[in-house]
Amino acid sequence: MKVFLTGGSGYIGRATIAELVRVGHRVEALARSDRAAAAVEAAGATAIRGGLTDLDVLGAAATRAEAVIHLAQATSGEEDLAAAMAMAGGGTYVHTGGTWVYGDTGGVRDETAPWRPPAVVAWRRPVEEAVLARAARPVIVQPGLLYGGENRLIDAFFVQPGKKNGAIPYIGEGDNHWALVHVDDLARLYVAALAAEPGSVYVGVGGVNPTAKQVAEACAHASGLDGKTVSITLEQARAEMGPIADAFALDQEFSPAKAQRELGWAPRYRDPLRFLAEGR
Repeated sequence: MKVFLTGGSGYIGRATIAELVRVGHRVEALARSDRAAAAVEAAGATAIRGGLTDLDVLGAAATRAEAVIHLAQATSGEEDLAAAMAMAGGGTYVHTGGTWVYGDTGGVRDETAPWRPPAVVAWRRPVEEAVLARAARPVIVQPGLLYGGENRLIDAFFVQPGKKNGAIPYIGEGDNHWALVHVDDLARLYVAALAAEPGSVYVGVGGVNPTAKQVAEACAHASGLDGKTVSITLEQARAEMGPIADAFALDQEFSPAKAQRELGWAPRYRDPLRFLAEGR
């Protein structure tokens, strides 16, 4: 199958291109710069020059493809929706959301959980509703908090500040759960989603939901800090991290059962704390 992909030079994108190529798909990937083009080509895709606002480029690439996977981070809901509509008129269109839109889950939940998004991701709801209503063959994947590889968010907001200050931070008591997923497992889910029924929505999670404090402790061991962690208040976190702090403070537990049942996808990384503690 020929697949067009946005966000291919990013953390999730490179892993997804590699998995698509591994199973035999041909991939074209959007690239805004020479550096991005080199990254997607190194991963195994053909670079298509342009950005998310180049709607004619997106539409033409989507028309050439049999399926589209949209991974790129838009600057606004309006930009994300415009890009989605430019690409979603033909074959399977896989759109990226995120589990943070569900807010606190109050235990282990699935895709039927009510939406209670913090402000930082509230814009996703109208976009996802429009995609499901207007795209020809829509599928939505909602990743949990990623780890593995570059470990982008955890590293940027917790590990690097922790190394600087001598202890990895967590917010409040740190007893809120994080719905983690390894980047390689998520890449496999995106590939599996190409075969999903139109209108399907899947949370992309590993099924193991440790607490934020447990993650901090694991990262502190990997960082050579002898397990040292420190609690910061939500107000401190907001001052240091911005509005994303409210998302990190969510208490979320999710099951990957629907994707396992409908797509035959199963997470392979089932011990995130050990993985993080070993610095892998």
